[in-house]
Amino acid sequence: MTKAEIVAEVSQKTGVEKVAVQASIEHFMDIVKNSLAKGENVYLRGFGSFVVKKRAEKTGRNILKNTTLIIPAHYIPFFKPAKTFVKKVKDNVK
Repeated sequence: MTKAEIVAEVSQKTGVEKVAVQASIEHFMDIVKNSLAKGENVYLRGFGSFVVKKRAEKTGRNILKNTTLIIPAHYIPFFKPAKTFVKKVKDNVK
């Protein structure tokens, strides 16, 4: 499902114009991105959590040049679904 399909479905179910729904979804995504960029986690009860995870420094290999390199520690965004969300997917997807 694409963002456009989500906008269309929310618009149809709520009766709100597509332009307003799209603006709301864009603002929501901006808020989540900005919060994660500041190191703040976002918790949506019943849906899941958008969290920032720290990856430790590690050694990688370039197999073409047969050399090793150090990959520095860094932060990545991560989504952890809520237990009810996981259960619904497990029960309905075949």
